[in-house]
Amino acid sequence: MPPPTGRLAPTPSGFLHLGNARSFLLAWLWARSAGGRVIMRVEDIDLPRCRPMFRRQALSDLLWLGLDWDAGPRPDDLPGPFDQSTRFEQYRLALDQLVQAGRAYPCVCSRKDIEEATRAPHGDEGAVYPGTCRGRFATFAEAAERSGTTPAWRFAFGDKPISFHDGLQGPVLAHPRDLGDFVLWRKDGLPSYQIAVTVDDAAMGISQVLRGKDLLLSTARQLALYEALGLKAPTQWAHVPLLLSQDERRLAKRDGDLSLKALRDQGVAPARMLGLCAYSCGLLGELRQATLGELTQGFKLSRLGQADFTLTQEHLAWLLG
Repeated sequence: MPPPTGRLAPTPSGFLHLGNARSFLLAWLWARSAGGRVIMRVEDIDLPRCRPMFRRQALSDLLWLGLDWDAGPRPDDLPGPFDQSTRFEQYRLALDQLVQAGRAYPCVCSRKDIEEATRAPHGDEGAVYPGTCRGRFATFAEAAERSGTTPAWRFAFGDKPISFHDGLQGPVLAHPRDLGDFVLWRKDGLPSYQIAVTVDDAAMGISQVLRGKDLLLSTARQLALYEALGLKAPTQWAHVPLLLSQDERRLAKRDGDLSLKALRDQGVAPARMLGLCAYSCGLLGELRQATLGELTQGFKLSRLGQADFTLTQEHLAWLLG
């Protein structure tokens, strides 16, 4: 097996928080411990929410933590080929390919329409789309004219279940009926996370993907896209347990939870940040400072715990020293 190529992929819609740092650390350790490369990609397709200041801060924070990369932007670089906001043409070409192959169709349903569908079950992304618009319109123009709105584009799933092996979660089997025909291109003219990530991971030669377990079923969606587009998919996947706040909810940028910027401003040392992240996922048996060197040398996916980790006041007091 050749050395893997992993990636760090921050979304600059806010300041990175401690949970982001933990996931990026584990992705970096997985690649580097096997002598692999690391790509930096900025996932800024949500143009209204992403800001240059958040991009610059995210890249600076990761370098402060000690995480480096072999290709991709530095904090003061202008957006370039590793920023998704510059790659819309590639995503549009992929969408066109799916449309021509009959694997994409226009959809005029609103979120409320889907929520109110009588038989719509709920999955990892909310109400599962019941396929209302599949076969409903002959063309995008017809859908727009009849509805008076700008349609989205959805992926036309096949009937075959999707299976893959996850390095932490084990065998995963997902059925299209439980995922629903997901959005490829939004009504506001922006590409979806699923199509952008699929196109970019293939174009950038990514072979190894580590992210939070909340995105486990996104892998099934992306594998369906890889197959439909004839692209080479990553061969190694790992979806790690989450870092939770004291009230046991997932950390979120919008809530201002434990941002790396704020922690840096309070004088937290990178070694303490690394130590808490490593302890929270089972790489350390005790809460102490750590270096990237020691964490890389002893890294194995099998050492990671399976349960989410809840931060307590004691953990935060130790972090702040």
